[in-house]
Amino acid sequence: MKKKTLILGASLKPDRYSYMALQKLVNYQFEVVAFGLKAGIVSGIIIDTTLKHYKNIHTVTLYVNPKAQKLYYEYIVSLNPKRVIFNPGTENPEFYSILNSNNITYEAACTLVLLSTNQY
Repeated sequence: MKKKTLILGASLKPDRYSYMALQKLVNYQFEVVAFGLKAGIVSGIIIDTTLKHYKNIHTVTLYVNPKAQKLYYEYIVSLNPKRVIFNPGTENPEFYSILNSNNITYEAACTLVLLSTNQY
C-alpha cells in the first residue's frame, strides 16, 4: 500500500469532495482511514466518528473549515503525519504555524487534483 491517508471530514454524501477523494484514493490503492461526523462505509472504508490514534499516517487530508479545525490541532499533531493537505476552503495560517513548529509539512492543494496529475 502507498502513503496511508487519513481523510478528516469524510462524508457519506456522493456530491462532497471528501467522498470523491476517498473513492479515488481507494481506486489508486492507497490505504485509507476516515473520520467524519456520521458513521458509514464508503468504498469499503469505515468512516469513524471517534478520533482514533491511527498508526503510520503519512498524509492527513483536511475537509474541515478552519474554525472547526481548532478542535483537531492536537490530534493531528499527535499522529505525526509526514504532511497535511489543506483542500480548497480549509486553508489555515494559524494551523500552518503549529505544523511548522512540529516539523510537519503541509500544502494548500486539492487531493483530487494531486491524484489526477500523479503528484500525490
